[in-house]
This record gives sequence, structure tokens and C-alpha cells, in this order.
Amino acid sequence: MNRIIIALLATLALASQAQAGIDESINAFTAPIAHWVGTVVFFKISIAGAQLPLVVLWLVIGAVFFTVYMGFINLRGFKHAIELVRGDYADPNSAGEVSHFQALATAVSGTVGIGNIGGVAIAVTIGGAGATFWLILAGFLGMSTKFVECTLGVKYRTENPDGSVSGGPMYYLRKGFEERGMAGFGRFMGTFYAIGIFVGALGIGNMFQSNQAYVQLNTVTGGALDGYGWLVGLILAGVVFAVIIGGIKSIARVTEKVVPFMAIFYCFFAIIVILLNFTSLPMAISNIFTGAFTGEGVTGGALGALIIGFQRAVFSNEAGIGSASIAHAAVRTNEPVTEGYVSLLEPFIDTIVICTITALVIGTSQVADPNFAGDATGVAMTSAAFERHMSWFPVPLAFAALLFAFSTMISWSYYGLKGWTYLFGEGQFGQTVYKVIFCAFVALGCIVQLGPILDISDALVFLICVPNILGLYFLAPIVRAEMEAYKAKLVTGEIRKYA
Repeated sequence: MNRIIIALLATLALASQAQAGIDESINAFTAPIAHWVGTVVFFKISIAGAQLPLVVLWLVIGAVFFTVYMGFINLRGFKHAIELVRGDYADPNSAGEVSHFQALATAVSGTVGIGNIGGVAIAVTIGGAGATFWLILAGFLGMSTKFVECTLGVKYRTENPDGSVSGGPMYYLRKGFEERGMAGFGRFMGTFYAIGIFVGALGIGNMFQSNQAYVQLNTVTGGALDGYGWLVGLILAGVVFAVIIGGIKSIARVTEKVVPFMAIFYCFFAIIVILLNFTSLPMAISNIFTGAFTGEGVTGGALGALIIGFQRAVFSNEAGIGSASIAHAAVRTNEPVTEGYVSLLEPFIDTIVICTITALVIGTSQVADPNFAGDATGVAMTSAAFERHMSWFPVPLAFAALLFAFSTMISWSYYGLKGWTYLFGEGQFGQTVYKVIFCAFVALGCIVQLGPILDISDALVFLICVPNILGLYFLAPIVRAEMEAYKAKLVTGEIRKYA
């Protein structure tokens, strides 16, 4: 193992010395691949002048179906979800590794990231204020998709000899289709998903996060970190390794503290800005509703706002990707549907709360001063909205970005690990090798220009939603049966409160 670590560090050192050449070589090799994969995965159709990626339509249609099929569980199950997260029904004798709250925190940490700060600004820029309305609606519908996939994640999980558990789409796709006499198809779907989540974990769940963290830190220090990406990368990789080496229990102990703190930290400053723009708030809210149906977006009017809003929500909360079910599969419970209920809170927190608050920060600033951001977009636009009242805000924003990136990396390390162990087995040596590789990519993300290699990772993550959603359609009757049986047990008192 020491030899592996030394070899990786040596590779990292060489990368820092020949960064430009490495960037050019990687980009030249991967650019054609990225273009082809991106064209296929994000294939778009034109509707009334607006470009709609089919993968987004695939996810949204699924979300609508599951919402109706499960009887609007996203509304009816919300109260019970909170009760479960509080630990009211936590049976201490249940199998699993983490609590409901820890599983929720881990899954939320994987979705709350830079997109909540900068992605919303991009959506508002392209689709107008009305995109926020459709973003919220898509988040609401995505709650039902999470309910289905996280219930299945627990139902079809595998308990390992050492007491740990493994679950997620690769397991419920394989086992679910096997139960329907399609064992070969199930194995193919499971393997395909495992490869996709592994590659995605190294890209958008790893290198992109560390790269953006370094960029934010370098910006706030006025470029003082130019040429020191390798140092930032090594420090960040070391911190990540210290957490993930202990497995899901260690990750969960960190996320249950970091996620509430970073969410409250960001929302606190955001609400202050909204209150300082209080006179602009009624008009900002009005613009959200009027823009949703009249269309102030650059492309496609109201339809353009709808598409942009849905697309941003899908990219933010990852409902339909299936990644969250990997974290939820580790929960301590004997009732799979309980984790379906808990997962309802993820799109609510990520999209309906945090993304909406960001949109209101930008929206109220636009009403007060339409030119407040100049030509800035993304994170820079959100930062400009804060800076109107707080000139020092780039510092806490950089801190928030660092926390967002860190929490996303440790969660996605677990997602990638379960893809790795599904492919190569649960051996401890193999798991350690994966964790070292993952941390090497954390460091590399601060050194090399990501370019097309990130595009490939991004595309693969959204490609795996195709088999995942297909599996959810096939297995939805099982989830509904689990839900009805669970509700009956609640009525009879067979399932009781422990707190």
C-alpha cells in the first residue's frame, strides 16, 4: 500500500511540473470522446424555439408518474418523514450502519454544492425569474422519484459478512430484473450503472468539486494561490482521505455535523440579503409567477423558463440518478419504505429551500438594481448580489463553497466505492486502493484543467438515469405494496414510536 501511495504522489508531483503539457494531451485525447458522448446523452429536441434535452424529459416524466402512482406521497408523507428523521420510530435492533438523519445528511451533502450558488443564477439569467417557479415544481415532483429509488435501495441491499451493507441501483436493477426472469438483462443494467457511478464519482463528484474550491479560494485571496494548486490539492486530499478511510460510519459522522452547519450558514446570510432588499421582495415574487407563464427568458418564452427551471432542478437534486439510494441503503431499519419517506426531504432542502433562497437573493437584487451584476453569471452573479450589501462576502462565500465541495466529495466517494465493490468485490485491500485513487483525483482536480474529461463524467452520470428510471418503472408496484403494508402496520400499532 505504501508503494501505491508513493507512486500516486510521484505522479501528482510530475503533473504539477508539466501541467500545461498534461492538460493539452488529456484534452486532445478526450475532446472527441466528450463531444460524441455529450451529443448522445444530452441530445436535444426543439420545442417552440426552446432546446429540451431528452434526458431531462425522461427524468421529469418519471417524476410526474411516480408522484401520481404513489398518491402524492411527496405531500402526504412529509410529516412522517420528519418524524423518522427525528428518530421517533428508530428501532435500536434494526440492521444497518447509520441513522435516518445520518443517511439524509450524507445524501444531501452529495447534492448541495456549487450548483445551489451558481447554477440558480445561470437558470435565472437564461430563463428569467420564471425559471424559479418551474425549478420549485420540479423539486416537488423529484421528491416522489427519490421515494421510490431509496425504498428500493434498502429493500434490495446486500448485507456483507463484516456487518456492512451495500445497496443502490446496481443491486435493485440486478435483483429486481432477476425476479422477473430477466437475469441477464439485470446483470447488464447493474454493471452498466456501477461503471457510470464510479466514473462520475471521480469527475463531477470529485475533480470538479476540488477544482471549484481551489478557484474560489484563489479568487478570494487575490490570486495568492497561483501555482499552488498542488498544495491546496494535497491538503484537501488529505482531509478527504482522513474522513473516507473509516467508511460510511465515518462519512456520516462528518456529514451530520457539516451539512446542517453549511446549510444554516449559507441561508443565514442569504436571508439577511433578502431582508435588506425587503421592499423589492413582493415584486421579485411576482416576477417568478408571471415569468413562469408569460416568459421573460431569452429562449422560448414561458416554455424556455420551464425547460431551464426543470433542467436546473434535475441537475441539482439528482432525483432519478439513483445516487442517493446508495447512501440510504446503509440506514438502520427493517422497513425499506421508511428510507423512502426520509428521502422526500432531500429535494425539499436542496431545491425548494436552498435554490429558492438563492433565486430570491438574485431576484430582489435585480428589482432593486437591474444592472447590479454587470455581465457576471453563475457564482460571480450570486456573489455580486451579496456584495451589494456586504463587501466582505466573497470570504464567507469561498468558505461556503469549500464546505459544499468537501461534503460533496466525501459523499460521492462512497457512491463511487459501492460502484467499485460491485465490480471488483468487497475486499478491504481493494477498497483502500479505491480510496487512495479517489484522493489522488481530488488533488489532480486542483492542478489540471478539467476540460472534456469532466464533460464525459457529467454525461455518464446522467446516462445512468436511463436504466435507473426504467428499473423504477418496473419495480414501482413493489414500492407501492411496501408503502401500503407499512401504513397498515402504523395503523395497527405494529410499528410503534420509540421516542
